[in-house]
Amino acid sequence: MRIAVVGGGPGGLYFAALAKRLDPRREITVWERNAADDTFGFGVVFSDETLDGIAGADPVIAAALEAEFARWSDIDIHYRGTVQTSGGHGFAAIERKRLLEILQRRCRELGVDLGFSALAPSPDELGRDYDLVVAADGVNSATRAKYADVFRPSLDERNCRYMWLATDRALEAFTFIVRETKFGPVQVHAYPFSGERSTFIVELPENTWRAAGFANRAARDLPPGQSDEESVAWCADLLGDFLDGSSLLTNNSKWVRFTTVRNATWRHGNLVLLGDAAHTAHFSIGSGTKLAMEDALALAAAIQSPQDLDAALDHYEAARRPVVESTQRAAQASLEWFETIEHAIGQQPEQFAFNLLTRSRRVTYDNLRLRDPEYIAALDRWFSGEHPTPPLFQPYTLRGLTLRNRAVAAPIAIDRAENGVPGDAELLHLAGKALGGAGLVLTGMTAVSADGRVTAGCAGLYDDEQAEAWRRITDAVHEHSGAAIGVQLSHSGRKGCRSNATPSGLGAAELHSIAEDFAAAAVRADAAGFDVLELQAGHGFLLSTFISPLTNQRVDRYGAGLDGRLRFPLAVVDAVRAAWPAHKPLLARISAVDWAPGGTTVDDAVHIAAAFAERGVDAIDVSSGEVVPHERPAYGRSYQTPFADRIRAATGVPTIAVGGISTYDDANSILLAGRADLIAVGRAHLYDPAWTLHAAADLGYTGPGAHWPSMHAAGSAKPPSGGRARPVLALRPAETEAVHQRWRPGR
Repeated sequence: MRIAVVGGGPGGLYFAALAKRLDPRREITVWERNAADDTFGFGVVFSDETLDGIAGADPVIAAALEAEFARWSDIDIHYRGTVQTSGGHGFAAIERKRLLEILQRRCRELGVDLGFSALAPSPDELGRDYDLVVAADGVNSATRAKYADVFRPSLDERNCRYMWLATDRALEAFTFIVRETKFGPVQVHAYPFSGERSTFIVELPENTWRAAGFANRAARDLPPGQSDEESVAWCADLLGDFLDGSSLLTNNSKWVRFTTVRNATWRHGNLVLLGDAAHTAHFSIGSGTKLAMEDALALAAAIQSPQDLDAALDHYEAARRPVVESTQRAAQASLEWFETIEHAIGQQPEQFAFNLLTRSRRVTYDNLRLRDPEYIAALDRWFSGEHPTPPLFQPYTLRGLTLRNRAVAAPIAIDRAENGVPGDAELLHLAGKALGGAGLVLTGMTAVSADGRVTAGCAGLYDDEQAEAWRRITDAVHEHSGAAIGVQLSHSGRKGCRSNATPSGLGAAELHSIAEDFAAAAVRADAAGFDVLELQAGHGFLLSTFISPLTNQRVDRYGAGLDGRLRFPLAVVDAVRAAWPAHKPLLARISAVDWAPGGTTVDDAVHIAAAFAERGVDAIDVSSGEVVPHERPAYGRSYQTPFADRIRAATGVPTIAVGGISTYDDANSILLAGRADLIAVGRAHLYDPAWTLHAAADLGYTGPGAHWPSMHAAGSAKPPSGGRARPVLALRPAETEAVHQRWRPGR
């Protein structure tokens, strides 16, 4: 097999070495337009998982890398004059230049033909002359650009500016520095890669970068290879106390934006993309080099199998794409956190550090507890006071109501009512979650009028019979559990339409009547024994359709701008707050974003939340979407939590996080990071009505935040998993690595 590799970076070289080692008969040529000793950037970081793969694929390369690695396990976060340290992470880094030298040497040993300072022939020519063409030509891949109609790349240029530098000081740990300046926040990502030097990336949110005057200087184009020395001097002056006499080193260092690369497909005939040509992931969660070398390993393994080349390339992409896309989702969460770091500025150092560590939503409370138990124990003490309690089981007070814990059984409509009257199905559904330990259980959408129902099975609160039926349910919850119970009031709006008719605009008299229906339902909710009332102002129900510009096309006082679109929902809030007892909490659920072009944005959501809070809403239940059929939600783990975080940070209004939250680990992470005040869990509560109590059992928590009903008390201890413990076959326990390892070469 003849193989052409375009690009002599780590990914291309590593693939060439592995492919040649697996089959010495292969004729492999690598083209690299730069000289052999040219390199951009400084250090490269690897995870233990990647290193395990490298060790198994080529022990010679693995041994050479191991001899060069800087290793450590701590992360230091410098913020507001403090240093918060979390241990047990495990890092290995090497100078990029040394990595390239090791890979080049191995390629030559194996007989790979390396061509430096040489442009590769055209992709068309390579495709004719070689059996396989590997495009490893980086983020600005010319190969990808030539076949853009096939690969269909997405190049997402992000909103921070960063400069890749180094310092002639060997740091002891992965180091984050966050500085507040008169221009805005500045952050540093730094780590050691040798006994003398460390990578030092300075990153500025776009607003900070412009306020500092760099936009004017950027107009002066610097020639290729020349660093922006004026900006480097600015960074050195700002961070002089940390640098403590050490220097900032440059290598074509200038302000750039990170580009997230995605491709619809990674192959075209016998040509395949690898590394940054195929995908990128923000440097804040690791190294693009790591992903490229993992690609190389997977591609080498795929073409070694007995299947034909077409099948092998399909297998390569099928195996790698899910891993890469998962990494990109984590990287997206991380880069967005740094782009909007202002939302976290102002948190106490302990919370800020935890927030930063868990920004990707892959590192979590429980994950950190396993890595560094003392770190999490200290955070629990900080969060809860003298007696450490997992965040989920801390009480929380809304107005005159104190919830026993932070778990909320999210509102889920079951549509089993008859003429709006809830029955046994609603009782079992809600009481089950209350007995299962939730601090607050919420009903599904409950209509304020007969014509405000979505289906004939919708429950209502528009007559006294319904209120009496609800009283039976609230009494059961209060008698048999320590949970509070809330009702979600709503009007279906266009969701109740039984035909394809275009919804018509409501007149002033009709709007007034609907507001009165909400107020009357609030009075009945109090009589029915509900502790909490939530207004459904999201998900395409009536109030939501007024708020979204995609559904509100009115040009009168109830439309034409966000304030106009809020006029009727706020009138409903006023009516309900006046009718609902002053000591009882009022919540509002909103769709923070519509997930469609021209729809509600997170900036709008901040404005909406603030407006609701000014009228007496005590907390915002932050959901998203379900407003228009052409929405494109970015589903994922805790995917709506960043909206709750943004609203809470910008307005100070308590928020409820909901959506993609299924584990107590994620719940604890969200609460401890200060992203929300309460956690609403929907589908996981359907799977396990005792989700909250089982979380307490898993965590070993037995305090007041997790009270088992007397009839279930015998089951409060987690059952044994089965099987006998295996006999001890070692005379002494295996040595364990220290939680805190610092990089201290020569000591």
